[in-house]
Amino acid sequence: MLKIEAIIRPEKLEAVQLKLRRIGYPGMMVTEMEGHGRQKGLHSDWPEGMRINFLPKVKIDIVVENKHQKEVIKGIISGAKTGEMGDGKIFITEVKDAIRIRTGERGTQAISMKEPLALVKKGFKK
Repeated sequence: MLKIEAIIRPEKLEAVQLKLRRIGYPGMMVTEMEGHGRQKGLHSDWPEGMRINFLPKVKIDIVVENKHQKEVIKGIISGAKTGEMGDGKIFITEVKDAIRIRTGERGTQAISMKEPLALVKKGFKK
């Protein structure tokens, strides 16, 4: 299992969410955050000359089976990419185990979320 963390522009969240739903991944955790990379963020004086160098970002966390890694990453990139600096980053880490609290299922059974494509298409139209 893999945890995919994607830091993206907030205005691209809906596009990424739609792309992931279309490939059968409707579930994700989303965290609003601030930060900056190469673009160095925004600069403003507040208060007494303090410089604020952060831009709003959104972090998406998804745990997937290894075999679905490429399609999930492709969905994130196609939904988030503008071609401009600040599009974000994707981090991938291994997950040792997962437990579904409600049922006690473990491992890939606990994270199985991938819906049949027919259900996804029925509920989410372009």
